[in-house]
Amino acid sequence: MQDEGEKMIIYLDNGATTMIDTEVIKEMTPYFTEKYGNASSLHMMGVWARQAVEESRTTIAKSIGAKDDEIIFTSGGTESNNFAIKGIAFANKDKGKHIITTKIEHDCVLNSCKWLQTQGFEITYLPVDKEGYVRPEDLEKAIRKDTILVSIIHGNNEIGTIQDLKKLGEICKKNNVYFHTDACQSYTKTELDVKKQNLDLITLNAHKIHGPKGVGVLYLKKGVKITPWQHGGGHEFKMRSGTENVHGIVGFAKAVNLAMNTKHAKHMTKLRDKLIDEVMKKIPDTLLNGPKGDNRLCNNVNLSFLYVEGEAIGAYLDAERICSSTGSACSSKSLEPSHVLIAIGLKPEQAHGSLRLTLSRFTTEEEINKTLKVLPGIIEKLRKMSPLTKLVKKML
Repeated sequence: MQDEGEKMIIYLDNGATTMIDTEVIKEMTPYFTEKYGNASSLHMMGVWARQAVEESRTTIAKSIGAKDDEIIFTSGGTESNNFAIKGIAFANKDKGKHIITTKIEHDCVLNSCKWLQTQGFEITYLPVDKEGYVRPEDLEKAIRKDTILVSIIHGNNEIGTIQDLKKLGEICKKNNVYFHTDACQSYTKTELDVKKQNLDLITLNAHKIHGPKGVGVLYLKKGVKITPWQHGGGHEFKMRSGTENVHGIVGFAKAVNLAMNTKHAKHMTKLRDKLIDEVMKKIPDTLLNGPKGDNRLCNNVNLSFLYVEGEAIGAYLDAERICSSTGSACSSKSLEPSHVLIAIGLKPEQAHGSLRLTLSRFTTEEEINKTLKVLPGIIEKLRKMSPLTKLVKKML
């Protein structure tokens, strides 16, 4: 990728968002300028818009083994997660007010659950092991007679751990408890099948798979008891009111069609493994956060470099025109380390030294090689300046 100065920018923050594929933009363009009707209108422009929405709905439904009318379009992953958790909670409070989630969820899930606690609901936060996995026996023990929902992230946004949804879903089904997963990071990168994995609700979004921002989906299994969270004209089967984002929905479906090609995951896996292996060889006192191999998201690398701060690493990488992110929350004006890294057993100082590098299908081997050339020198420079390095050397 190049900016106006024609200097290459290496973008390794695809876990935050991705560039829109040019094919997606091409597919969306007519719905800005030629077929811009409201999908609820009865004239020809409205009919064209409605047809585009329904064709897109079919594409996304097929990608996860769902029915068309189980796909509810939303404004993105945050809305879908809020809708799923709060909608299930209030629709099923006559059965119980107990919800189970994990300590490694995305903030929109954790904050939704925290808010529900103020409304009289009880939340159990499951622990995870050192690689970020939920233990099935922990879920089994946590389920009670008044449990109404289990929400467990599929592919973790920070450390890439892919949960065994099939096993966890079987436990939920056996206990007659709704099962929801946030699959924004994992969608199209690994298997997602509503029947095989016993899923009742799934959160998806477009901008993590080279689609547009501002559009997402909540898969809602037929018969699930849920309260709509947004009221108005009764759009989306009376589940989510609001004029449909037609061009966004069209772009989402095109992004799904392009992303489902298995060669993309193979490409990202190859570069991911090269990045992990070479960093671990070249830079001592480095920890890989999350699992190795097939149970890790194909595009996720999360490393902790002892004795240095993740923000400093990111700043030096940015000066080299390499975009990254850190597992520490300092950049959001908080001194708290990543809740995910703490949950897998890292000490705060280890969590603060973390760096997340996330790839896409457009990432090149040249870009990975440049990163591998630059990163060791940055870590060495920061460690020479770090009081923590000096302290450890004195202790030794």
